[in-house]
Amino acid sequence: MKLRSSLLVGLLLSLCASAYADQPKYALIYDAGGKFDRSFNQSAYEGAERFKKETKISYIDVQVMSNAQGEQVLRNLARKGIDLIAAIGFTHAQQVQTVAKEFPKTKFVVVDGVANGANVSSILFKEQEGSYLVGVAAAMASKSKKLGFIGGIDIPLIRAFVCGYTQGAKSVDGKVDVAQNVVGTTATAWNDPAKGSELARAQMERGVDVIFAAAGGSGMGALQAVKEKGKMAIGVDSNQNYLFPGVMLTSMVKRVDNAIYDSFMQMKNGTWKAGVSNLGLKEGGVDWALDKDNRSLITPEIEKRVNAAKQDILNGKVKVIDYREASRCPL
Repeated sequence: MKLRSSLLVGLLLSLCASAYADQPKYALIYDAGGKFDRSFNQSAYEGAERFKKETKISYIDVQVMSNAQGEQVLRNLARKGIDLIAAIGFTHAQQVQTVAKEFPKTKFVVVDGVANGANVSSILFKEQEGSYLVGVAAAMASKSKKLGFIGGIDIPLIRAFVCGYTQGAKSVDGKVDVAQNVVGTTATAWNDPAKGSELARAQMERGVDVIFAAAGGSGMGALQAVKEKGKMAIGVDSNQNYLFPGVMLTSMVKRVDNAIYDSFMQMKNGTWKAGVSNLGLKEGGVDWALDKDNRSLITPEIEKRVNAAKQDILNGKVKVIDYREASRCPL
């Protein structure tokens, strides 16, 4: 396995050889969900592309398939003189912390995880706040009052999603039931649309009529299953409303694109700083999505209620409990 992994890393880096010759300053590493997952990773890519378009500055992006490979790629990029390396996903946190110590002159960004170091920026999101808003919408739109949630892996991050979702739903109707499932226990859980579809079908057979999927590429299978059954779905991270207009109730938008764009731009402008940032509604890090693709599903009553909930969170009237801090969900 070590030899196979090394060969793959070598292949990835050799494919970027021409880019390295130009000595680019920026690099982006995706997690197991894949660059074009139409969700978390793709949002990061779109942020980097926006930076590239505006500044005409290139960057390298690499897909890794294992933890061991991730550390190797980080180290090789740092050795090549990259100024800022952004790693997408919590699985990269320990890798970044390890490699950052070895290359103190290189700047590192890790999204969705925390890595210590004077040359590391850790960017987190208040997923519970955005999930609360889509939970409000789901409870109001549901006819059965049975909601579903499908996560990738049972980890605190995913529990923060479902806990916020449940809090929002029960703020509308305390009797709403939220069914919960996760796809798997390893990194492959983020890229198993067949399993995502299977879980969604099982939930709908039990009466669920709105499903929120936070499972990377696996979520695509869940959304497709919801479309086939004529129910409603909620997208995650990127605005996924366009995927199935008339089926997508809304999306819990997590602005990974802004996190990458801002990090790259700060590096360019000399304002980049190390430390931990936590982006919620107030900081523009999360939100719900309303556009032409889901307008027909969002009634004036739903829109009013969701926006009122958003304002209550912003002014402190509603405090959405973060599972990661409380180590529990109150509902």
